[in-house]
Amino acid sequence: MNPTRRRLLEAAGAAALAGATAGLGEAAVDLPGPRAEGADTPKICLDAAAGGAAAATPDETARRIRQLGVEWVISGGMRIPWEESRLRELMDRLKTSGLYLGNVMIAGFGNAIYARPGRDEDIDKVIQSVRAAGRAGLPVVEYNWYAHRAVEGYFEETGRAGAGWTGFDFEHPVDVEGVKVPFKDLPPLAAEGAHTLEEMWASLTYFLKAVIPEAEKAGVRLALHPNDPPAPISRGSEQIMATVEGWKRLIEIVDSPANGITFDCGVTREMGHDPVEVCHYFGTRDRINHVHFRNVQVRQPYRRYSEVFLDEGQINMFAVMRELVRLKYTRLIYPEHPRGLDYDRERPGFRSQYPGGGGYAAFAFNVGFTRAMLEAALNG
Repeated sequence: MNPTRRRLLEAAGAAALAGATAGLGEAAVDLPGPRAEGADTPKICLDAAAGGAAAATPDETARRIRQLGVEWVISGGMRIPWEESRLRELMDRLKTSGLYLGNVMIAGFGNAIYARPGRDEDIDKVIQSVRAAGRAGLPVVEYNWYAHRAVEGYFEETGRAGAGWTGFDFEHPVDVEGVKVPFKDLPPLAAEGAHTLEEMWASLTYFLKAVIPEAEKAGVRLALHPNDPPAPISRGSEQIMATVEGWKRLIEIVDSPANGITFDCGVTREMGHDPVEVCHYFGTRDRINHVHFRNVQVRQPYRRYSEVFLDEGQINMFAVMRELVRLKYTRLIYPEHPRGLDYDRERPGFRSQYPGGGGYAAFAFNVGFTRAMLEAALNG
């Protein structure tokens, strides 16, 4: 190149750069950097012991979780009443591996759910557990209130390139002693019985009025997970947490941030509602104590849907995340129900939690997608 021409081009480039930055002065130094997950933001979590990340030892499992950039975990399976020492032992062990425990699922109080003899003893065990959680520094305790969970309506579907989806159909045929019976017509189970809405509301009200005041004292928030699937009838029982109206009724029984929900945007869409609007309703009232982050394609609300990849369903996942950030939600977000990938299915001994479900590789996809939504919302 002609030296004179080169000097002219270099001079022109320098002039253009100077023009682009002219007037910035000290402001250029003060421009804020990109925001990421922190103390004042939502936090992505995974299951501490399962969800496809489980390895030969707890340390190896924690390593797999941390490799995905996840620092917060949830857990469950502890027999009630919980003991402070056992909770602390679990939390300390996780902390040495770089993980923090933010939510534990509590179960084992069926007498309280079904208002059977012994329910006061069950409730006392829950209260003891909540007190232990508070002393150990565990912020959230999650629970279910199923009359029956409609898992018989699940089946595997085939998604993109042969990946697994989880389908649900209220009419799904279930084999009962060699006879195909639609799920909606399955009879009650002897251990559960059949229950009306008002029976279930009465038992839950009795429970909440005893437990929530103790949770407040302990500094612990309870998160009731919605009915998932949100079938209108499940083994002859009506489901109190299978409608948004039910969720709203729940938080009015005892008016306290300790009496909140697990906001599941997938279930919200399965019931035919806008997840952003529902998120706003409960978030502005400070009643979202945990979040499940997943996407679905709904054919008929309550009755027929498919759980799909986060990037291909009917929910605007970014809009949900943006609303959580706007609401200044700072607790956990679980990108659950990973889809079935060949890579996971080919692992020796692989077992999915649900039909069409996946494992660690699918969770890596979920975490990456969720983190992109979170950082875009924080920086938008």
